[in-house]
Amino acid sequence: MIYAVIVAAALLAGAAILALIRAEKGPSMLDRTVAFDVFTTTLVAAVALEAAWSRRTDTLVLLVVLSLVGFVGSVTISRFAAIEPEDAARVRTREEVEAERLAERAAEEAAVEAEQARREALRAEAARAAEEAAQASDSSEEERP
Repeated sequence: MIYAVIVAAALLAGAAILALIRAEKGPSMLDRTVAFDVFTTTLVAAVALEAAWSRRTDTLVLLVVLSLVGFVGSVTISRFAAIEPEDAARVRTREEVEAERLAERAAEEAAVEAEQARREALRAEAARAAEEAAQASDSSEEERP
């Protein structure tokens, strides 16, 4: 029995180490999600192995909680990974992140300026319409005897 536990523990440790390496290297979010699943599964199996070795049943709650955390985490990540952009498979440099932020900021400023120009045009049109209405009312008052 001891040899089976030692072999199982060694295999689980190897699987956990390889899962952590895969999670660190990536390259995409889906690879990291699968690595997270494998690591969570090996963690659950290690706790189950310890519970079987020590003949304890009080770790059943821990097994259920770890399984639920793994499931909810995988579903959550998969939901957001479904809309992962094509270039998200690699890690961007600081310069690329800063350039993207500057581009977003410039786009926001351009949108604000366009909105301000639109509002100014609407104000000018409203003022012109009010002026025309005032002239029309003045001319109608002059025509009355």
